[in-house]
Amino acid sequence: MEIRRSMSAPCGPDELFGWVEDLARYPQWMRLIHHVQPAPDVADRDVAVYPAWQVELRAHVGPFARSKVLRMVRTEHESPSRVVFERSETDGRRHSPWVLRATVDPNADGSTLTMELRYGGSLWSGALLQRVLDDAVRRGSMELLELVSVEPTR
Repeated sequence: MEIRRSMSAPCGPDELFGWVEDLARYPQWMRLIHHVQPAPDVADRDVAVYPAWQVELRAHVGPFARSKVLRMVRTEHESPSRVVFERSETDGRRHSPWVLRATVDPNADGSTLTMELRYGGSLWSGALLQRVLDDAVRRGSMELLELVSVEPTR
């Protein structure tokens, strides 16, 4: 499953990028991301160190909720234009991939954010959950827009 959404914001790329480069800030504007806490950083074979977070995703479908805890690492960071987070569990088991990519570009009115989420598992699949995820992303975009707007939209 892939979701790709873009939004324009009335702020510069630095400010907008500040909201998407650190997963700890996501619960402030993305309700799908229920809880985030720092996890031990990861060092790869090239001795690069990647920041890591434990992320609890929670989606409501009527009276029911589905949740999933993922360990995500920031694998790319090109401030203020691009950041990529990828699932990286440390339990030695094989897990479904989750990749979140955020790209910020300047535009005439401020900046444009494009978010891409790619999920390769079955827990969050199906038309109903696709709609739930789409709705969560749409609402999150509105919340983020309010946080970076000079004049609130509410």
